[in-house]
Amino acid sequence: MKLVEIKEGKTAFLIPEQDEATNFPPGSAPVFFNKRMAINRDLTVLILKCLQPETYLDAMGATGARGLRVSKECGIKATICDKDTDSITLIKYNRDRCCKEAEVVECDANVLMHQRRFDAVDIDPFGSPAPFMNSAATSAKKYLFLTATDTAPLCGAHLKAGIRRYFSKPLNNEYHSETCLRVLLGYAARECAKYDRGIEPLFCYAREHFVRVHLRVTGGAGRADKALANLGYVHHCNSCGFRTEQKGILPETIRCSECGGKLAVSGPVWLGPINDKELIAEMLEKFPEAELDNQIKIEKLLTTLGEELGTSTFYDYHVLSRLWKVSPKSIDDVIESLKEKGYAASRVHYCGTGLKTDAPLAAIKESLT
Repeated sequence: MKLVEIKEGKTAFLIPEQDEATNFPPGSAPVFFNKRMAINRDLTVLILKCLQPETYLDAMGATGARGLRVSKECGIKATICDKDTDSITLIKYNRDRCCKEAEVVECDANVLMHQRRFDAVDIDPFGSPAPFMNSAATSAKKYLFLTATDTAPLCGAHLKAGIRRYFSKPLNNEYHSETCLRVLLGYAARECAKYDRGIEPLFCYAREHFVRVHLRVTGGAGRADKALANLGYVHHCNSCGFRTEQKGILPETIRCSECGGKLAVSGPVWLGPINDKELIAEMLEKFPEAELDNQIKIEKLLTTLGEELGTSTFYDYHVLSRLWKVSPKSIDDVIESLKEKGYAASRVHYCGTGLKTDAPLAAIKESLT
């Protein structure tokens, strides 16, 4: 295969030449590499600089880019796994060029994770991480990182596929990007709970075509029960935009308190916090010294997440404006108005027109106009 050198962060490595004229260039090469996921890999390096586990598994190495960057830029003992012979050959070649400390293993990821344990396990497949959750739930000693690119099933656009993979019913509406994240978190909590293990979300976000979660995993039935207590349902009114949360294993029948209409139900989903604000502050502090490529985007994402409220849904204020037939103020003015009324309010990282608030719809409407 013809190889070309690229550089991410402080690490240079080789990837197969891709046909940029195709609809999906990564699929045109014999070994997969997605340049658009560079920010995902940047943020992996940044969070690991803060967490500093002793061992790390890149369970689906492909070119080895993520695992090699973790080894070289974080000084963490990385194991890079792949079952494809071409991938293993390329990973070893890249390892010998830039980071001889990394371990390379030719094996099915599920087999390796059933055989060995690592402080941090990273599952970054093409599509859904669901087929790897059973083994990852026990292989991860301290941290579990998951990427999902099957956002259509996660958000409800492909409803039946989402139900099959994640045992949850999402709603495909204006806050579907957050629903994606919370469906995945709820699924991870249930899978880990089977082994008396609990999860604590540390740094989770949705961007473009993927969602990414970084979790602390802890042992003990009590911690598993504590995690499951964050599962529940979102009830949404398609008529007036009202929504409410309900914790618990089974959904209740609830009528809309604003218009009396029937509420659509989404879940089970994770209703608890999705980010550790202290960790995000530490990531922002370490960010300048990390020498990452996507600096402006990363700083903006971390800053927004550091201020974002923990509610399980957000409002798209353009959607509300169309619903109420009003010409809205700027989103910053809306947020400031809500704060002046005594409510909490923030922007969201999911989209530029999204806002989170604990205010009732009446107060939002008043602040919008």
